[in-house]
Amino acid sequence: MFDLVHPDWQGLFNSQQELLLEIIGALGEDCVPISNQIFRAFEVSPRDYRALIIGQDPYPNPAHATGLAFAVPKGTRPLPPSLVNIISELESDLGMKCQGEIALWQQSGVMLLNRHLTTRANQTGADFKLGWDRFTREAVRYLVEQRQGKLVAILWGSKAQELRAELSGAKVISSVHPSPLSAYRGFFGSKPFSRCNQALLELGEEIIDWSC
Repeated sequence: MFDLVHPDWQGLFNSQQELLLEIIGALGEDCVPISNQIFRAFEVSPRDYRALIIGQDPYPNPAHATGLAFAVPKGTRPLPPSLVNIISELESDLGMKCQGEIALWQQSGVMLLNRHLTTRANQTGADFKLGWDRFTREAVRYLVEQRQGKLVAILWGSKAQELRAELSGAKVISSVHPSPLSAYRGFFGSKPFSRCNQALLELGEEIIDWSC
């Protein structure tokens, strides 16, 4: 499952080897996503990520989970409600139509990272106690260090906002989670995509192509 991790993340994975082995040893047979997608967010060099979106944990539906926060496989219908709300806000913010392929954002420079990299089939939050939160905390610190602060982080919901301290020096945009339970309490109208691009320009960085 580590085969696709980019070499530039090696320092992180070496330092967290003991924790990772402990977590992997505790994964159930019904782990979601499948093993070769667990570290998909680390396929791209940290040096190539200009923006970071943090989710909670994978979609519990095995057909939806991809290893990238909020992303689903191409052609998925219907889309999960949180993703529907993200697409709605994208259209409202930038006037941009999206077919739901937000995995494309990874190649545009956006790291789609869940706080917890696995769950169990049809169970939200099943792996919260395995230690993924400790690993992703170190991953965010490593990313900020590699980017030397030239990073914009979009924090949706309380789980993501727990990492604010690790993002010292980076630009931070935050709101409630895009889930149907909270989206109307501040996600809609928050304009995260245009605000991210404006912040990148202020950092002297290229903007994100949010096409999807």
